Amino acid sequence: MSVYAVGDLQGCLQPLKCLLERVAFHPAKDKLWLVGDLVNRGPESLETLRFLYRMRESLVCVLGNHDLHLLAVAHNIERLKKGDTLREILEASDCDELLTWLRQQPLLHYDLERNTALVHAGIPPQWSLKKALKYASEVEHALRDDILLAPFLDGMYGNEPAKWDNELTGVTRLRVITNYFTRMRFCTRDGKLDLKSKEGLGSAPAGYAPWFSYKERKTQDLKIIFGHWAALEGHCKEPGIFALDTGCVWGGALTLLNVDTGQRLSCDCDDLGLAVPSGPPLTDQSSTPVGAR
Repeated sequence: MSVYAVGDLQGCLQPLKCLLERVAFHPAKDKLWLVGDLVNRGPESLETLRFLYRMRESLVCVLGNHDLHLLAVAHNIERLKKGDTLREILEASDCDELLTWLRQQPLLHYDLERNTALVHAGIPPQWSLKKALKYASEVEHALRDDILLAPFLDGMYGNEPAKWDNELTGVTRLRVITNYFTRMRFCTRDGKLDLKSKEGLGSAPAGYAPWFSYKERKTQDLKIIFGHWAALEGHCKEPGIFALDTGCVWGGALTLLNVDTGQRLSCDCDDLGLAVPSGPPLTDQSSTPVGAR
């Protein structure tokens, strides 16, 4: 069995099919890991979700901020933004089936055999793997509970509180957990978030750094595969940290990682004739890809 991890899809189905064909992916014997942001901004959000749902038995998927946004929009369509490509999902005859499946996906996946975690944005430096799994399960429980779902989605948006506190409760607690797992790029060594800076490594505000760069990070012995940060262009010098968002939806490429060998493959979105939306440039080219550890 081969295990492959793929970066943010965001509705770019054809590049995914390109990658799966290149590695001769076989659903009966291989596994596909996805770092989240399955939908939105790209040209085939609905078809991407349907494609993944059909192969769900061969899939491990964590949720990203765009996936959570889709769930929130489904409960309050007024949240639709100008650049969203979600309406086709909301109007589809199988919308309920697809979103029910999406609600069951985790925020954090851990593979014990490989000592590898899969997450959309990252794990904050002050959390151990045990704590991260515990906190992720709190949000996962709210997503899967019909009573808790709406209050969570209503209160999910926002940048505050910017730092974890064990005394946090209710939706405020869930918001901070969600921001760490799905929106984090820069933070302080004790986990205070900056959620405004979105460019490359050199754009960190004073006192902040990439979440994975802190030497006292409590997950130093853990391999972590993540997406979300297109400006990194898939480059990360930190051993054991694998960045997979290479900005396909912004005119870059979709990247696949063989989890066991460290081999990477990419399919260029432009080469496949996709309609590429305008967006921020991918600016950071200062780091080099990390191999398998």
